[in-house]
Amino acid sequence: MTQRKRVLFLFNHDAAHQAAHIAGIMAQLALNHPAIEAIAATGNPAIEAQIRKLVSREAADAITFADLSLPAAYEALLAIPNAILPAKRLARLRTNEALFASVDMLVSTERTCLRVKDRLGERAPLFVYVPHGSGDRNVAYHPDLSRFDYHLLSGQKLVDEMVAHGIVREDQCRVIGYAKFDTVAEDAGANLFPNDKPTILYNPHFDPRLSSWYDMGPQLLEALARMGDRFNVVFAPHVMLWRKKLHISPEYHIARRRPDIPADIAEQSNVLIDTASPALFDMTYTTGSDIYIGDVSSQVYEFLRNPKTCIFIDAAGDGKDAYPFWANGPVVRSVGEVVSALDDWEKLGSDYRARQQELFRYTIDHDPARSASERGAQAIAEILA
Repeated sequence: MTQRKRVLFLFNHDAAHQAAHIAGIMAQLALNHPAIEAIAATGNPAIEAQIRKLVSREAADAITFADLSLPAAYEALLAIPNAILPAKRLARLRTNEALFASVDMLVSTERTCLRVKDRLGERAPLFVYVPHGSGDRNVAYHPDLSRFDYHLLSGQKLVDEMVAHGIVREDQCRVIGYAKFDTVAEDAGANLFPNDKPTILYNPHFDPRLSSWYDMGPQLLEALARMGDRFNVVFAPHVMLWRKKLHISPEYHIARRRPDIPADIAEQSNVLIDTASPALFDMTYTTGSDIYIGDVSSQVYEFLRNPKTCIFIDAAGDGKDAYPFWANGPVVRSVGEVVSALDDWEKLGSDYRARQQELFRYTIDHDPARSASERGAQAIAEILA
């Protein structure tokens, strides 16, 4: 009897914000490819719980769950260094090497797992990368990504850029679409407020050089809150911004302390503050808002699943052409410019609509006949064959 192939999907993060990028692929593999065992290796029980919410009961029953959690004493020992570096992630990789060596393929949304490939050497499985972003920043093309054997990518843009940066050959890429969309309904964020005012989403990143929060975020939030006669406001930063008080950027070699939210803003009826819940990454706010204000988060493409108004903040002074997704709306440098741009926000959206649709199609290859998760599972089966 032929032994089943084993594919491990790695959810080795302290938060669950990357889970939806591969959970649907894993579910389709478990349901439709019985000759392959789909394994969910999770960093903590909260991530396993989130995965079970993302997939059907039938899929969850067909998936093998493996807990990568560290012993309690080890967790406590690593708490302080983990506030600065991914100490727990690296420790989980090291303590579970036997599991990783036992599978035929490891699928991951981030590159720290490559430490396992180094240590296992010839015993290493195939490594497959599924990006958790849109491919618009240099970090999306880190040289280490060349060490993955295959890449499952959302659209042709990522293939073109991966090849242009010398990361991969085109035959190592499979275009599958954006699997996160398969786990989230298009009306997931309906009725965030009990009124019909347009809703602004302010979504700053955590990187201390690129994020707008450090230098102008609190002042911007106060300015938006004062516009309660016209707008609702959701403050929903990247989930990692509130995980630490001190943020260090490995990419830019700087560190900054995160400013706090101004007092009493959360009490205002037109303001919703969320710094920790799963709604930060399950598209509740990107689907439920009418206007996007952000800096360098790829969540803007989740917002643009249905084209709408975008305003971008160039916090680092890199220039309005620094990132492809900044072509989806005007790029500004100050709180005053943001407020001014909101004066005619509906026209702003219509002015950029054609460009938004063009960039979205190039970034995300949507096939109405087949979900991205199905395409991803099929690609994995073909690679193993």
